[in-house]
Amino acid sequence: MESFVLVVHVIIASVMILFILMQQGKGAEAGASFGGGGSQTVFGSAGSASFLTKLTAGLAIVFFITSMTLAIFAKQKVSQSPVISAPVTQKVPANTDVPAPAAQTPAPISSAPASSDVPATVPAQNTAP
Repeated sequence: MESFVLVVHVIIASVMILFILMQQGKGAEAGASFGGGGSQTVFGSAGSASFLTKLTAGLAIVFFITSMTLAIFAKQKVSQSPVISAPVTQKVPANTDVPAPAAQTPAPISSAPASSDVPATVPAQNTAP
């Protein structure tokens, strides 16, 4: 049902856009663009103002009804779907017999190597010619 209402909604919106664009200002009639005299126009001698205005108003009412229907469908879909909740966690009792892991400290870093093969300072190089 929701798909049908959505298709009708899109078709009504497209047709309504077409009819709104067909309407012209007060100075020109839409039937005058098709040629002919006043009595030979597409919409009759009264012109297209009343016909297109009434048709556009009817389409607007149907568009409003389909919009409200789609909103009701969306609300029902949201209320039926489960809400995302936090995962269930198990609580660990405070007085357990398992010892806490010991904190590991990094080994100390020595500042000088133990061997005397490595000099403490780097000799400067003379780059002058």
